[in-house]
Amino acid sequence: MARILVLGAGFAGLWAALGAARKRDEIGAPAAEVEILVVDRNAYHNIRVRNYEVDLSEVALPLAGLLDPVGVSHMVAEAEAIDPAKRQVTIKTGSGQKEVLGYDRLVLTTGSELVRPAIPGLAVHGFDVDTYAAAVRLDQHLAALGRQAPSTGRSTVVVVGAGFTGIEVAAEMPDKLARAGIDSGRRIILVDPNPVVGATFGAHGRPVIDQALSVLGVETRLNVRVAAVAAAGLTLSSGEIIPARTVVWCAGMRASPLAASLPAARDGLGRLAVDPYMRVEGLTGVFAAGDVASSLIDGQHATVMSCQFARPMGRFAGHNVVADLYGEPLLPLHIDWYVTVLDLGGWGALYTTGWDREVHTTGAAAKVTKQTINHQRIYPPRGGDRAALLAAAAPTIQAAPPTRP
Repeated sequence: MARILVLGAGFAGLWAALGAARKRDEIGAPAAEVEILVVDRNAYHNIRVRNYEVDLSEVALPLAGLLDPVGVSHMVAEAEAIDPAKRQVTIKTGSGQKEVLGYDRLVLTTGSELVRPAIPGLAVHGFDVDTYAAAVRLDQHLAALGRQAPSTGRSTVVVVGAGFTGIEVAAEMPDKLARAGIDSGRRIILVDPNPVVGATFGAHGRPVIDQALSVLGVETRLNVRVAAVAAAGLTLSSGEIIPARTVVWCAGMRASPLAASLPAARDGLGRLAVDPYMRVEGLTGVFAAGDVASSLIDGQHATVMSCQFARPMGRFAGHNVVADLYGEPLLPLHIDWYVTVLDLGGWGALYTTGWDREVHTTGAAAKVTKQTINHQRIYPPRGGDRAALLAAAAPTIQAAPPTRP
């Protein structure tokens, strides 16, 4: 039996597994001939881009309901090391036992993780929304604060990092605090070392973001860094001390550390260089997709860490890994459009198009698009329908999200 091993069940990993199952089915190979095995630290697929939202009730989808119907095996374990020469992966199970899994083809889709610098107190007192578990922990913390007596620190949230995630967390925070019962004296402060909020959005989008944050009452502290975090607040490099019981860290992402263990080219974010077929350059039998990989998606621009690229990268990697196993032609991934849709909480959203991020729509109209993306477009078919799951995994490119007038 040949084995295709998929490490990670995020946006790229889930779709790689489904894409591989689709191609296996298309070829007519039985599961007894080609095993597709997914290894992930969790038994669920996290709709990670929704971890900032108020309602987390449908952001963790059990893998069994998505993979069992298409004949894909899965196990809960942590991948610790990859030996591409021996085609083996060392994993650690939930019980702490180590095992070695062999593979004929490997698809690395372990994604990215939050960069947590060695700032005093951050590891102990900081919160984040990097994972589903972390997002739940933050919500539980806010709910507990809501049951306590009012105080300045109780009602103040500091969000560190004014990039995409940090802006969405800060913009959603008024509604999160209201849900937790913290209605009076609310303060939300967005901290960033850059001189502007949303530095990557350019001159077109930043005024829209500034307007939305102003309406939402979000304060900013720019050109400063966090010097220390404590249970009662944090200290900035400017010397300012902000009393706050909640500090949410959203400052920077980096590719999974597993990528660094491979003898292959990586970029400044630690991502593996892959060709248009999602093959890791310089390694035989190893594919990669999603946040752990970088590909020139249109021959000029590299993919960015987002589900917008992770999902198609996964589908094409899954298709190609089976095609490669059977000596069939591989399909190149080419995407000639790029959009960003930034959630701005109760104010609405910002929809930009192109790599220069021209403003397309804003406010309520863009919010409809954002909700369509977050609640429909990026979800796999649910209900266990085998045909629907395989059809959704076809190696095709979706059109850009529609605009609502």
